[in-house]
Amino acid sequence: MTTTSKRPRVEGDREAEVLDAAVRVLAEVGYDRLTMDHVAAEARASKATLYRRWSSKADLVVDAVSRAKGLPGPDQPDTGTLRGDLLALACGPAGLADRFPMSVLGGLLTALHNDPELSTAWRERFLAPRMAVTRAVFDRAVRRGEVDADIDLEVLHTVLPSMCAFRSTVLGHVVDESFVADVLDQVVLRAAAPAATPPPSRRKSLEH
Repeated sequence: MTTTSKRPRVEGDREAEVLDAAVRVLAEVGYDRLTMDHVAAEARASKATLYRRWSSKADLVVDAVSRAKGLPGPDQPDTGTLRGDLLALACGPAGLADRFPMSVLGGLLTALHNDPELSTAWRERFLAPRMAVTRAVFDRAVRRGEVDADIDLEVLHTVLPSMCAFRSTVLGHVVDESFVADVLDQVVLRAAAPAATPPPSRRKSLEH
């Protein structure tokens, strides 16, 4: 009687090594030129090893961008203010102001329009949990009275990431904490504030 042995799973530290390798390759060559062979060589693994864990390039890349070190995770800050929470999301470790994650995300932009498998996986496994965190931050601000209850949160909570992505990938300018703070103070918080509440910059001038 013949025994069929199970193929070993790629997990733990070895999985993390492959994910980190995929992120490095993505940042270097972009999604279109990335191959399983390229990632396998970077991770010092065989292509067969990668296919034991990931069924396709899209599957591997979205997993890598969602979970690898150095990229934003879906953690929810609670600083007590909307401004503080959004700054923590954008300017904390691997936030929107981190150049490495922006370079990785920039490498995916074209492919997201042309590859349905990648686009679907990206929306479901990367964007959805992070957008849920941002939406929760805005919902909490509504409950605190910082945000007009009638405002369209679906529009508002995409303003900051959209402006950061445009500045970095289209204009080629640095996204830093100063830029993030300007967008928050001049755009997001002004739009969000209830009619009777002056925006932060206006409040500062009134206090002096």
